[in-house]
Amino acid sequence: MIILGLILLVIGFVAHISILSTIGIILLVIGIILALLGGTGRAVGGRRHWF
Repeated sequence: MIILGLILLVIGFVAHISILSTIGIILLVIGIILALLGGTGRAVGGRRHWF
C-alpha cells in the first residue's frame, strides 16, 4: 500500500492531476499506520499479520 501510494503521488505530481496526488497521500498514510501497528505486534482488523 505504501508503494502504491508513492506511485500515485509521483504520477499525480508529474501529470498535474490533483485527485491522484490526494489518493496517493491517503494510501501512503494508511500504509504507514498499518506498518507501524503491525510492526509493534498489535493485531489490526483482527489479523496479526498482513501478508
